[in-house]
Amino acid sequence: MAKKLINGNYAAAFGAKLARAEVIAAYPITPQTAVVEQVADFVASGEMKARYVCVESEHSAMAACIAAASAGARTFTATSSQGLLLMHELLHWATGARTPVVMVNVNRAVAPPWSVWADQTDSISQRDTGWMQFYSESTQEELDTVIMSYKVGESPDIMLPSFTTEDAFFLSHTFEPVEIPSQELVDGFLPPFRPEIRLDVENPRGFGSLSMPHQWYMELRYLIAEAMDRARERILRVEQEWKELTGRSYGGPLDEYRTEDADVVLMNAGTAASTIREVVDNLRREGKRVGLARIRCFRPFPTEEIRALGRRVHTIGVMDRCYTFGDGGPFFTEVKSALYNLKDRPAVKNFVVGIGGRDITMKTVGKLYDNLFRIKAGGLDSEKEWIDLKRPEVG
Repeated sequence: MAKKLINGNYAAAFGAKLARAEVIAAYPITPQTAVVEQVADFVASGEMKARYVCVESEHSAMAACIAAASAGARTFTATSSQGLLLMHELLHWATGARTPVVMVNVNRAVAPPWSVWADQTDSISQRDTGWMQFYSESTQEELDTVIMSYKVGESPDIMLPSFTTEDAFFLSHTFEPVEIPSQELVDGFLPPFRPEIRLDVENPRGFGSLSMPHQWYMELRYLIAEAMDRARERILRVEQEWKELTGRSYGGPLDEYRTEDADVVLMNAGTAASTIREVVDNLRREGKRVGLARIRCFRPFPTEEIRALGRRVHTIGVMDRCYTFGDGGPFFTEVKSALYNLKDRPAVKNFVVGIGGRDITMKTVGKLYDNLFRIKAGGLDSEKEWIDLKRPEVG
């Protein structure tokens, strides 16, 4: 394997190239633009044999990808923030049409006020669309996950779209050494996309037609739910296969670090996990039994893995880099729901942190672990807390 010094955006583009994406449609938006710029360079130079479709908006980009996937092409796009929100209608369509589009979303805060920095509100806003969601910690993981997403989503018994995420600038623009797998290796891992049912003038079919309440709409939604459930096991199998080829693995849907004997555990998704690992190692040297559980896969949700963790730890702190204005952040509410029916469930606290790209420092993480130890010693102090607010009294 060749090794290159590239950022997360270029890694995503290399992933699409190695996966032999055949149709790319995208619209530029900071901080995603470099993804599709690099793909456009690959296409223009002849390194990537694909059709690059120029569109007037992100809504049109997704429409083009859905149409191409319906015709049997492997498709790719990338976006961020407001662009992803503009796609929302068609994300539902991509799922219902069972088109395994792969997209990269660079997590960026939603306006107003304008922000180009990291925040996971944009991707979390799509959690009910039926797309699989993968949250990357490193540049290498981003490249590998793009490739693996195709193999999972294109499985005949799944056929669901997916997107990988990169925290804006923390990953999208940070350069790291990345192993670029050979085209031969990826070709052996990922077969061409040749769906049995597709748009074909020689064998015409109807797609997306009206379904009356007494017909098949409910059953079709149930089949999507079944496919999402099957994707859990498929993700594990695909990651194991990738590990056998490359030596790299990312821990499955829930990536655990030093949790085997932990008393308290922090959960997060995204690049802050790298900072948390450093704090875990420092606290372990002090004799404190702490751990990290990184939610790598939010859809399908790692319910069983979280329950297994909850059976052996005392306290869990869930970090949310977004907020949904319900009963806490989205990761927190889903973790709490997964643990609810456990006989001896752990205490769970929500930390809303890093909103709008605010730094999550080692000092901040240390305070979160201190809070969890206080809960272990004296009980839950509060269920949710916004961390590092400058003026918490302002509404």
